[in-house]
Amino acid sequence: MTRIQIYDTTLRDGSQGEGVNFSLQDKLLVTRRLDDLGVDYIEGGYPLSNPKDFEYFQEVRKLPLKHAKVCAFGMTRRKNCKPEDDTCLKALLDSQAPVVTIVGKTWDFQVREVIGATLEENLRMIADSVAYCKANGREVIYDAEHFFDGFKHNTEYALQTLKVARDAGASVMILCDTNGGTLPEEIAERTGKVVQAFAGTAVGIHCHNDCDVAVANSLAAVTQGATQVQGTINGIGERCGNVDLVSVIANLALKRGYEVLRPGSLLHLTEVSRYVYEIANMNFRSNQPFVGTSAFAHKGGMHAHAVAKSTATYEHIDPGSVGNERRILISELSGQSSIVAKTTKYDIQNDKVMMAKIMNLVQDLENEGYEFEAAEASFDLLVRKALGTYKPKFERLAYRVNVETGGAGQTITEATVKIRIGEQSQHTVSEGDGPVNALDGALRKALQHSYPGLAQMQLVDYKVRVVNSKAGTAARVRVVIESRDHADVWGTVGVSENIIEASWLALVDSFEYKLFKDEEDTNL
Repeated sequence: MTRIQIYDTTLRDGSQGEGVNFSLQDKLLVTRRLDDLGVDYIEGGYPLSNPKDFEYFQEVRKLPLKHAKVCAFGMTRRKNCKPEDDTCLKALLDSQAPVVTIVGKTWDFQVREVIGATLEENLRMIADSVAYCKANGREVIYDAEHFFDGFKHNTEYALQTLKVARDAGASVMILCDTNGGTLPEEIAERTGKVVQAFAGTAVGIHCHNDCDVAVANSLAAVTQGATQVQGTINGIGERCGNVDLVSVIANLALKRGYEVLRPGSLLHLTEVSRYVYEIANMNFRSNQPFVGTSAFAHKGGMHAHAVAKSTATYEHIDPGSVGNERRILISELSGQSSIVAKTTKYDIQNDKVMMAKIMNLVQDLENEGYEFEAAEASFDLLVRKALGTYKPKFERLAYRVNVETGGAGQTITEATVKIRIGEQSQHTVSEGDGPVNALDGALRKALQHSYPGLAQMQLVDYKVRVVNSKAGTAARVRVVIESRDHADVWGTVGVSENIIEASWLALVDSFEYKLFKDEEDTNL
């Protein structure tokens, strides 16, 4: 199998995305995870751009990386400057990164208008920079910025820039669709011509996603002979982002049969995708191909019925091959097959009456504003109640939330909760950053003595949506809470005209589900 090198620029190009900001520790953590995955090159940043990137290259040398090579990114020397006197090139070498990625101008328009150099001087800038870094013992990758635009407007000059980079010692020539405006057939045609013209020299591809075809463009380049793909995990990056390496890796390995990463690493693709989202403090993209929570989710009754017979009916790959999982969603659109799939552990698939009862409950509740797609824990509790096996772990007696403004203008939120566990009543109070946080704290205080396992549980997401907006301030709201412990993540839902009551209902469901789950784990 042909091996395709994966070059990750999440820490540099990805950090240019709006709202993305990695700390030094974040960058080191992501580096280790990418190395574990089997990424070939990890671009750490431009060491002269800020103190954090400079420090990264000092600290990353202490990491026991098993596979990946760390790259320092920078520009060609300035015009009319010797390479040994150029501060950018000096910073690249001082980083002690084993690989240096040099970006140079390929489009004659950019040469004249942006850096104000002659076309001949730009060629010398590229050659001098590559040769200088190569002579100082570095592997040099050349990024041909705006290559596809340059090729379109002045083919001869664009190819000249590649030639001088190759002759100066670049190990790989990267063709960059910097503006993200080139379409797949154009990428394929121009990449093929470069591969043919520079036979024996490795060619790579770097695509941006401004036309939403970056993955298709990257795959098109590989079909024409490109052997390295540059991009970012989850496609984060400036404007519309870079190519999503997650989709590229999965397509290359599973659809085209190329060798990528390390053996067995594909199973961790979903895990790494979500890890980067967490580190970047971004929400998961639920419909993200291969790794999204909805990538293998089935809602329609006909779909769920077919998947139960053969997963190939509505799934193009086995979800487990990329570390993801199949989900059967429960909603008013669900058929009996969906209910069967979600209630397997209760062994009621042959009870037609019970199946119909559960289906009717779901449809009635969704008519009131409930939604169980992201609240499978609440659905599990609904099934227990329908079966008559639900025995609450505690009895809710009362709750109260008070919000007031302190003397210094700060907002103080306090929640009081009263519950009964067996014959014992608990009456607790807690302050919080808001009503839900305060309720969570008070409920934990009331339950933690009887149920110490709750210490492992934490709330990780809280969403509110108005269900019937035409009712104005009297509209119903739906609250969905996501919780997790050391092993699982689950969602619960509450609906009410009162946002505090809706939050309380979802919160109580989350606690109860955790207690039932722990009980089942203990009995295994």
